[in-house]
Amino acid sequence: MTDSRTMGLIDALEQGAKLTREEWRHVLTKRNKEIADVVFQKASAVRDHVYGKKIYIRGLIEFTNYCKNDCYYCGIRRSAGASRYRLSKEEILSCCESGYAYGFRTFVLQGGEDLFFTDKLICDIVCTIKERHDDCAVTLSLGEKTKESYKAYFDAGADRYLLRHETADEEHYRKLHPYDMSFENRRKCLWDLKDIGYQVGAGFMVGSPYQSMENIVEDIRFMQRLDPDMIGI
Repeated sequence: MTDSRTMGLIDALEQGAKLTREEWRHVLTKRNKEIADVVFQKASAVRDHVYGKKIYIRGLIEFTNYCKNDCYYCGIRRSAGASRYRLSKEEILSCCESGYAYGFRTFVLQGGEDLFFTDKLICDIVCTIKERHDDCAVTLSLGEKTKESYKAYFDAGADRYLLRHETADEEHYRKLHPYDMSFENRRKCLWDLKDIGYQVGAGFMVGSPYQSMENIVEDIRFMQRLDPDMIGI
C-alpha cells in the first residue's frame, strides 16, 4: 500500500525537487510494487516530455582491457587473469567508419587505465575521428586522469566524459579498492571535467559488495550536487 508522505515526495521529485537524506531514505525503504509502478509511470512521462519517442544510440568501442588499477570487483583489474588486448589507432578508426555507415553519430572510446595510451596518442585518435566525422560526438571513458590530460583531450575534440563515481561513501569505497587509490581524487576528477566544459557522466553500482541503503542515499545526494549530464546506474 502507498502512504501520503511517500506519494508526496514522489510528486515533489517529479517537479524537480531535491530531497533531504531522510526523505530519500523514506522513499527508498517504502518501495513496493505499487509505488514502483507509479514511479515508472511518472519517469516515463518525464522522459517522453524531454526526449519524445526518439532513441539515441552510441557506438561503444572497447579499445583496451589493460588496466593499471586493481579494483577488487572488476573483471579487468590488474591482477585478474583476463586475456588482454589493445586495438590499434587504425582498428579504432575502422570501427568508427563502420559505425558511421550504420548511422551512429556518437562514438564512445572506453577502456581500462592503460598506460600504453599516452595523452598524445589519445589526442591524436580523438582529433582524427573528429576530422573524418565532424558531425559526430566523441565520448571518452578512460578513468582517472589529471586535469591537464582532460583539458588536452577536450581541446583535441572530445565532447563527453564518462566516469562513474562508483560510491559516494569513503568507507564503502575503501572496501572496493586498494589503498593506492583515492576516494577524493575520484570525486575531484568529476569536478575537473565539469570545470573544463565536458558533458559529464557519473553513476554508481547497485548491489555491490558491502553496499547499504545509506550508501545509495549518499550516491543520489552526491549526484544532486554534481548535476551530471549523464547517469549510469
